[in-house]
Amino acid sequence: MEKQMTELEKLRHSAAHILAQAIKRLYPNVKLGIGPPIEDGFYYDFGNLKINEQDFPKIEAEMNKIVKDNYKFKKIVKTRKEAEKLLKNEPYKLDLLKDLKKDISFYEDGDFIDLCAGPHVKSTSEVKAFKLLKIAGAYWRGDEKNDMLLRIYGIAFPSQKELDEYLKLREEAEKRDHRKIGKEMELFFFSDLSPGAVFWQPKGMLIVKEFEKYWREIHDNNGYQEISTQIVVNYRLFEQSGHLKHFRENMFNIKIDNKDFYLKPMNCPEATLVYSSRLRSYRELPVRLSEIGRLHRNELSGVLGGLLRVRQMTMDDAHIFCTEDQILDEVTKVLELIKNFYKIFGFKPSFFLATRPEKAMGNIKLWKKAEKSLKDALKANKLDYQIKEKEGAFYGPKIDVHIKDAINRDWQMATIQLDFQMPENFDITYEGKDNKKHRVVMIHRAIFGTFERFIGILIEHFAGKFPLWISPVQVIVMNITEKNEKYASMVVEKLKQNGIRVEYDNRNDTISKKVRDAQLMKVNYMITIGDKEEQQNSIAVRTRNGEVKFNVKLDDFFRDIIKEIQNKEIT
Repeated sequence: MEKQMTELEKLRHSAAHILAQAIKRLYPNVKLGIGPPIEDGFYYDFGNLKINEQDFPKIEAEMNKIVKDNYKFKKIVKTRKEAEKLLKNEPYKLDLLKDLKKDISFYEDGDFIDLCAGPHVKSTSEVKAFKLLKIAGAYWRGDEKNDMLLRIYGIAFPSQKELDEYLKLREEAEKRDHRKIGKEMELFFFSDLSPGAVFWQPKGMLIVKEFEKYWREIHDNNGYQEISTQIVVNYRLFEQSGHLKHFRENMFNIKIDNKDFYLKPMNCPEATLVYSSRLRSYRELPVRLSEIGRLHRNELSGVLGGLLRVRQMTMDDAHIFCTEDQILDEVTKVLELIKNFYKIFGFKPSFFLATRPEKAMGNIKLWKKAEKSLKDALKANKLDYQIKEKEGAFYGPKIDVHIKDAINRDWQMATIQLDFQMPENFDITYEGKDNKKHRVVMIHRAIFGTFERFIGILIEHFAGKFPLWISPVQVIVMNITEKNEKYASMVVEKLKQNGIRVEYDNRNDTISKKVRDAQLMKVNYMITIGDKEEQQNSIAVRTRNGEVKFNVKLDDFFRDIIKEIQNKEIT
């Protein structure tokens, strides 16, 4: 049975098919895997293939021949016996065949036929604008116990103009790659001794600390109470919350005293323990519990991607326990918190309502009530929104917040999840005015998600040129000669006393080299100290954008820089 695809997905699926056809012509002994369209293009997996990206022009030339020959894509249905005979030399296709009960479909074009559910465009000539992008390794079926295959990624568009625009954007994205910039700026690194876990260097940790500081400030000002819960937890908690049933494959299991424990993948089950640690009255509600929680999720190695996809993460998290009558007010407050936070970075948020997924737990009536409550909140706040069908969490629908970065890439960021299910599982209640127990409602929310991912996105958005308030090195002081060291040291000390993150570059190098190095490190302000500055009791200030001011009084510089930090200005 053919899958539902957009026209662009059909085009990219057809491009993947043409790629496999070209590879099979050039490397006849290759074994075919799968070749689906994906959000950012397409890929095809191959076994018994050893090539590198230098081979792409040859492969693309063969693909262009196939496009030029204008082969029609023809669907052919085979019996199981016919399919097995046709695929006798294709072990990965035979493995896929085991999952197919009937309607075993193939697609043929010219000299090539492939096990495929479709759909495709009408002919190969429609796939005019494509480009192969990169090679990666991928385990067959995503299981590290299986063979490692070679995955070729590509992109395709209906027109050359769209392809050229994409490639230009991709080139800019590569320049902004947070992994490259993070290494150059000495912010963080990764090690194969702990895959998927970031090692923060001192400068990177300064950014984390600034976010923690601001996070605590806004949460304290909005009535949240900070908690801290355990990382290693007995399986019974996650069995009760539903995570073992719905999320087990993403959880790390460990044995302690021959019993099953898990590294927590989410903070919510333990937040319920804190809330339920004593009887709560309606007078206390809403109870807003915030946590900077360390989480672990067992992501496949093939999907790990620097700070953007990790196994160990630090979550900006909070859980609000309230009555049904308080939902609108609490969701509104969270929406305001989100809008104000993203405004600091110049982001304009867009909103999506994610509804009940196919694999969901709990009463469907409660799901409908939760979805309606979130719709009402979006409407009451006069926010335009789109629907994400079946993309809610397994325990509740959610409002997802997206932003676009400096090069117009879309990122899903904040989330507000309304949960009627977990309070049922944990029997979470409050004592009402009638002195009877009533079921509480739970709102899960994150303002910027994980510290790791948000910082990775910011690095790419600003190309490493952070706003002053979160910049790891805000000012660097450089002396021109040794005899200026005393005055330069005094300037450094005054900056430190005013809470400025400053470094002193007193190397025996030319001032032009010192400036160049500071620019590579994306330092906001470079102060140059020479004889003239020392005599006039002033400084020369250079911005990282190349603007230079001479004879700047130190007190004036302090006033301006402190104001820029306090206002969280974007420069």
